[in-house]
Amino acid sequence: MPVRIRLTRKGAKKRPFYRIVAADSEAPRDGRFLEVVGHYNPQTDPAQITIDEEKVAKWLERGAKVSETVRSLLRKKEVSKVSSQTS
Repeated sequence: MPVRIRLTRKGAKKRPFYRIVAADSEAPRDGRFLEVVGHYNPQTDPAQITIDEEKVAKWLERGAKVSETVRSLLRKKEVSKVSSQTS
């Protein structure tokens, strides 16, 4: 069961809000996930990014892969411990 740290979409039509989750790589985008590790709201100016660094580090230690979008969010948030492991 390979785990990915990726986004899942929430919110109303044309008003997206995303959760950053650890999920099985074969699960649907908005389907079952293992744990919520953060939130991303692109509707605000500037975009609001909330990440629990400890949870992300825990999943990375367990061998989780990070999606490209979440990797860019981690870089924007300047998560130091995580950025070095996701490069």
